[in-house]
Amino acid sequence: MRKYLLSALLALPLPALADPAMECSDTGSQIELRDCLKGDQIRANAALSQALGYAREAAADLDDTTGRQSAGPALEAAQQSWEAFRDAHCDFVGATFGGGSGTGITILSCRISLTRGRVEALMDHAG
Repeated sequence: MRKYLLSALLALPLPALADPAMECSDTGSQIELRDCLKGDQIRANAALSQALGYAREAAADLDDTTGRQSAGPALEAAQQSWEAFRDAHCDFVGATFGGGSGTGITILSCRISLTRGRVEALMDHAG
């Protein structure tokens, strides 16, 4: 089983293995690490906004082509559900730190990772 898991992990693209906190780890203090992550979060959110715009355009085009109004509303419902999941999941991940000093960093890192994954998923359906 481990052999297959290792093979699967090695087959993933490098960004899939990246941890945002590790990307910023050479910054020094926790304050500098948090500032680096906040910058990453801003960039991830900007990419999400752009990808969501592309996905909305593709959904509108599909709805126009088919004469139905299903892709656009489905995308909006999925996005709202995803945002709720991201926030709840990352709050859970942060709670596992028991209020320790790394809690905020862990939550930021979680949100960045999930947002990057959402960008990728949206781009798969953006036309």
